[in-house]
Amino acid sequence: MRLVDVRPAEPGVLVVVSDDGRAGRFDVRPYFSSPAFRPLQDSREFERVRNGGYYIEWPCGADLSADTIEARWVASDNSSPGCMQRGADVSADA
Repeated sequence: MRLVDVRPAEPGVLVVVSDDGRAGRFDVRPYFSSPAFRPLQDSREFERVRNGGYYIEWPCGADLSADTIEARWVASDNSSPGCMQRGADVSADA
């Protein structure tokens, strides 16, 4: 899976859209106990996420592969207006 859009939805949670149009939410908060991810508890640092296509990363050095995201994301039910990206609709309730 290649990521075409990754952006913060709320502190610790990302909205993710894949190249095949699937969309969902990925909760990063379970990773916050790891030393590499602790800086992301600061919402300003969390919002600095960068999409590398097959991975995401933050300036603090934390990163996650697209495979990890795909294995653990909560897929969208396409019910939330206002979250459109490349034809995908991301639910705020997912």
